[in-house]
Amino acid sequence: MKLVRKDLEKDNAGQVTLIPEEPEDMWHTYNLLQVGDSLRASTIRKVQTESATGSVGSNRIRTTLTLCVEAVDFDSQACQLRVKGTNIQENEYVKMGAYHTIELEPNRQFTLAKKQWDSVVLERIEQACDPAWSADVAAVVMQEGLAHVCLVTPSMTLTRAKVEVNIPRKRKGNCSQHDRALERFYEQVVQAIQWYINFEVVKCVLVASPGFVREQFCDYMFQQAVKTDNKLLLENRSKFLQVHSSSGHKYALKEALCDPAVTSRLSDTKAKEALCDPAVTSRLSDTKAAGEVKALDDFYKMLQHEPDRAFYGLKHVEKANEAMAIDTLLISDELFRHQDVPTRARYVKLVDSVRENMGTVRIFSSLHVSGEQLGQLTGVAAILRFPVAELSDQEDESSSEED
Repeated sequence: MKLVRKDLEKDNAGQVTLIPEEPEDMWHTYNLLQVGDSLRASTIRKVQTESATGSVGSNRIRTTLTLCVEAVDFDSQACQLRVKGTNIQENEYVKMGAYHTIELEPNRQFTLAKKQWDSVVLERIEQACDPAWSADVAAVVMQEGLAHVCLVTPSMTLTRAKVEVNIPRKRKGNCSQHDRALERFYEQVVQAIQWYINFEVVKCVLVASPGFVREQFCDYMFQQAVKTDNKLLLENRSKFLQVHSSSGHKYALKEALCDPAVTSRLSDTKAKEALCDPAVTSRLSDTKAAGEVKALDDFYKMLQHEPDRAFYGLKHVEKANEAMAIDTLLISDELFRHQDVPTRARYVKLVDSVRENMGTVRIFSSLHVSGEQLGQLTGVAAILRFPVAELSDQEDESSSEED
């Protein structure tokens, strides 16, 4: 994301002009937009014209409109953003108050005005405009005949390729069909890796599978790379890291990213050692995705061993914050898209207060597997500096009220 201009008043009213440069920037834009905001951008409008003879025709004309935002729709797979609203500035082609939908896309400038720019949206702009925030982790989640090639960005997990090949079963005395199909499958996965993974940016490629599929695939990939002198794969061999997953479906990426619920169930298995291998931790330590996974892992461990220091649910977390007990706040970005202004302000106030009390705030992306899991815990949780027993004693009484 490129910041072109930023004009904010002392009361934090004002506008910013931005240019989204990558597909992920559309996700950031989606999180910046709120109902009631003013959006100015170029768009295509179908305009009816009447000739001197009275015949009516229509032309598609590019014009610049300013809309009062009423609805925002985001397609996470295509990274497309559609903003619907009413025109609030004079325009020769569009009447005041007329409805229009602007499709925002990469490399097209827009100006967003708000009556109040709070700390959460300002922080998102800062992060989006920081070139260090990029898709620095890739993952290949696979099983025999099925593979997903994904990019794990700071804000979302994008499936870039899905490879499916029918693998015949091995027959006694004849495995040739099985082996040929498996080789064809491996070759297609290798092609997808080379096509969709930018090794200049990616720091680590997780190869996850059940059984020995990942080992067999990596052996095949690098043997072929040696035969064909594929310098791209050979020079980046150290970036590939093998981990366990239960299947080749996308949801198994949770395990490849060290999902705490999985690691706790596999605590005495070899898979646990692979998932928590120091090599994995060190390779992913400076990525936002890993930070989210670790924070959620720490929360679950605390919930299991010291429940008086692990709270979730807005009311309980707010009470813990009043006691200045929050060490780490875990909160989903989905909560900041709440259309009710007082409710959204309540979440922003919580974030600001925790930071004022020297606590750490981690804002999880709802498009990450860790963010999805946090969403199942109401979207807000906290690790406390010290036990607050009197609050945990009230959990059973207030849980139904909170729902």
